[in-house]
Amino acid sequence: MRGSGGGMMMAGLVMVETMEVGLQTLSKAALKKGFNLYSFVFYTYAISTLFLLPLLFTFHRVTSPPPKLTFPVICKAFVLGLICCCLQFFSLSGIGFANPTLASAMNNLVPAYTFLLAILIRMEKLNLNMRSSQAKSIGTIVSITGALVVALYRGPSINFFKSSSSSAPSSSSSSRSTKLLDTLLSPPSRWSIGGVVLAVASFLKALLYVCQAWCVKEYPAELMLTLISSIFAAIISGILFLVAENGPNAWKVSSKTELIAVTCFGIYGIAVRGCVHMWAMRWNGPIFVAMFKPLGIVIAMVAGVLFLGDKLHLGSIIGGATIAVGFYTVMWGKTREEKVEEDNNNMSGLGVDSFSPKAPLLQKEEA
Repeated sequence: MRGSGGGMMMAGLVMVETMEVGLQTLSKAALKKGFNLYSFVFYTYAISTLFLLPLLFTFHRVTSPPPKLTFPVICKAFVLGLICCCLQFFSLSGIGFANPTLASAMNNLVPAYTFLLAILIRMEKLNLNMRSSQAKSIGTIVSITGALVVALYRGPSINFFKSSSSSAPSSSSSSRSTKLLDTLLSPPSRWSIGGVVLAVASFLKALLYVCQAWCVKEYPAELMLTLISSIFAAIISGILFLVAENGPNAWKVSSKTELIAVTCFGIYGIAVRGCVHMWAMRWNGPIFVAMFKPLGIVIAMVAGVLFLGDKLHLGSIIGGATIAVGFYTVMWGKTREEKVEEDNNNMSGLGVDSFSPKAPLLQKEEA
């Protein structure tokens, strides 16, 4: 991986995926209490803007000032804001129709969408004669397959710790069983609509990743780009809010759950996530970031086992191991591709032609 903070970057992306699983559940709880969807989106981007403004001035007071803003950069930031706004509406609507579990499962489509979009616009190289491209392609397919196994196949339960709790189900497990039964008995049309809406949200998320990588390559200032796109998203969602809703009651935040949900989503789900994603894309591209999405369902599974007492099933173990294999295969392909590119640049700097007799014979085949 490019840059010296590769380990920190990966840790940041894992942290973001962990936060996203919790934020999906929190937003579902707020919307279930009757929180208006339009006000939710508007408040999250408004809070993100208020959070990023002082952070931007403090950061650039300590470091160098950001690059000069140009009109094309502002236009690209507007496109980012528009995509972000649409993504939030589709994501929250899909979670409202279905549940966070389906949202985590549908996020597994993001790597495939991102891979295809990045190839179509020539942001990523695909040469199936090179081992690095083969590894990235196979790893993406393997990772998505593993995520689908986790989502669709349960298998027998595996109990690592035998205790008295297994003989007498607790009230929390009973409530979870009731929720599962309610989900299974819910109208199929609602679940299907949620799946379609979340599939569109996954495509928008992939499109956002590609556009973010495109913008941050031209304007390498993650905080400034995230701030400007948040401002545009707040303006767009505010206009939609005014058009769709009438009366002052729609602006009210009537419970602590709603207040906590919009605050956490604005700070962590918009500001922090946007900065971390663009920082990672600046060095490693959109596919690198998208490959962390299948980890979401694994994180949700582990959190359920550790904190909610859920049982661990064979399908979860097989799927989690498959995701790990696919993830590391893609990372190996990207690392090998970057190493070959770095070697080629070093040889070009030394004035050695890749086709000259002095060049290594295996140079073209190492990728």
